Amino acid sequence: MVSATEMLATRPRESVTVRALAAAAGTSTTAVYSLFDGKDGVIGEVRNRAVAGLFQDLSAVPTSEDPLADLYALATAYHRWGRTNSHLYTVLFGGVQSFDPSGAVGTGDPIRPLLVAIDRALTESVLAGEATLIALSLWATLHGLVTLELAGALDATTAETAFRSTIPATLRGWTTPRSSAASGGANQPRDSGRSRLSVRQWMNGRE
Repeated sequence: MVSATEMLATRPRESVTVRALAAAAGTSTTAVYSLFDGKDGVIGEVRNRAVAGLFQDLSAVPTSEDPLADLYALATAYHRWGRTNSHLYTVLFGGVQSFDPSGAVGTGDPIRPLLVAIDRALTESVLAGEATLIALSLWATLHGLVTLELAGALDATTAETAFRSTIPATLRGWTTPRSSAASGGANQPRDSGRSRLSVRQWMNGRE
């Protein structure tokens, strides 16, 4: 599957044939048809692995007492997974997008951990808005950053700087006046590298 993933990520999908997949894997076309029922089966298996990997990493993010810190931690996990699994990320989001804001969210959908965190933030009146729209705005920001970085348009330092500014800015657009005005608290964005700075202080630009 490694060779198939790389081919699907780096070549136009139309040019990826069963013969090419078999040659890259050092096997026969008969084996590919037997195991995956053809090219579409291989593509489906690669996408399933990508979905499972991203879901696993996002589900592993622990929760805290601060809903905003948890959302930032989820964004960080998504960003890290995309950079670490560039070929899987490209296969997952390089064609028809898997996230449909009007569709049902399955139990293993990578968007589920984000929606759960957003629902909690809405329940605690930290965010205000419609959950799927908040998720879509955050995902659009994350996807844009990861895609630009993987394409080489942003170097690692620039991408990290952009991440640390755009994610809080996106969340800030959905925060309630009460949560935006809050400045205390010991919780902070995990992996943010900023000690003793609460997520709300950071989002309000208090350096």
